[in-house]
Amino acid sequence: MTTETHHHTPNARTEGADVLDAVTGWLGPYLALPNEHCLPVLALWAAHSHVADAFYVTPRLVLSSAEPGSGKTRVLELLNLLCHQPELIFSPTTAAIFRMLDDGPVSLLFDEIDAVFNPKAGGNHEDLRALLNAGYKRGATIPRCVGDAAKMGVQKFRVYSPVVLAGLAGHMPATILTRAVVIHMRRRPTSIKVRPFRERDAETEARPLRLDLAAWVETQRPELADARPQMPYGVDDRPAEVWEALIAIADAAGGHWPETARAACEYFVLRAPAEAQSFGIRLLADLRRIFGNAERMSTSDILQALVNLPESPWADLGGKPIDSVRLAKALKPYEVSPSVFKDTGASIRGYTTYPVEGREASSAGLADAWSRYLSPNSATRAEGTSTPDAPSEGPAHCRSCGQGLFLVMPGRDICAGCEINQRGGHQ
Repeated sequence: MTTETHHHTPNARTEGADVLDAVTGWLGPYLALPNEHCLPVLALWAAHSHVADAFYVTPRLVLSSAEPGSGKTRVLELLNLLCHQPELIFSPTTAAIFRMLDDGPVSLLFDEIDAVFNPKAGGNHEDLRALLNAGYKRGATIPRCVGDAAKMGVQKFRVYSPVVLAGLAGHMPATILTRAVVIHMRRRPTSIKVRPFRERDAETEARPLRLDLAAWVETQRPELADARPQMPYGVDDRPAEVWEALIAIADAAGGHWPETARAACEYFVLRAPAEAQSFGIRLLADLRRIFGNAERMSTSDILQALVNLPESPWADLGGKPIDSVRLAKALKPYEVSPSVFKDTGASIRGYTTYPVEGREASSAGLADAWSRYLSPNSATRAEGTSTPDAPSEGPAHCRSCGQGLFLVMPGRDICAGCEINQRGGHQ
């Protein structure tokens, strides 16, 4: 799409809420989105692309799906008609993107990005990943040597830019996902009909919306640059940074948009299904589950509890169950190490939730790792929502401590942590 250089005077839709409502009203009939929070996110993201340089951070928007034909490309085609200087890209080279962005922010819309980052596809795309990560914050540059051997010099390429990435789930780098609002697209049921998309007709319809959106948001630039929007409870650190621009625009728009945007933020940050967990995070989550209220457990008890967890990988890691060596190696990056503690006169080797200082090794304790790397328990989630840390299957509560946990010993009605405590801390 060519850059529009003429000035546009907004028509009667001068209020931000009206402009955003018109955008969602146009987008909606073309799409079958998985929930009601997705459409407002698309409108707010398109709006932010026109004033991205007013913000310190431009959130990545990721469209993932389990299978092709789930509507990801259609979303890109529609955003291509609404965003600031959009570039719909397939199979990009990092060098080409460097030069595109060096002239100023454009909206990069990547389709089939899973083909780029899929390790089975071959090739080294670390440069592209680094570009996408660095370009998340304003002022970021990546230095590269340019020129021939005789006249080679270092050039700093500006890489700040709004980015949408669409692809099959499971191949997106985790460092990109933490900088993104992730929409998990699903195939449209045959019973749901959408409006046919014809680009020439859609472009004619979208043009006045795009111009209204750009004109309105430009009038809000000073306020948006100074905005410090209040986040929903439980949204802080990186997620708050990701959502700041979108909620700031919603606050400027007024009407129902401040409430709508925060409801979407709460959903995507606190309630939406997460991408697949890393090995270490899954292990920490399962350990928190089996410890319950216990402060320490022997390594042998932990290993038995892990392999008995339903639908867990610990019973078969490369054909063998998890052992003490693999457990210690997996927890070491989180500064958690095994220690020896005494109980009823016996020396027990195991793990504690509290810090331990010793001559041979020290441990920050599992509670420290849980607080840093896991989300809060289900108290911060919507009622009835299943999360990796708080499954909805199995008995509701341990009969001893009353905590809602998976049972790890089949046929028992008590969690592993309470059972260990009742037996004196060891088998």
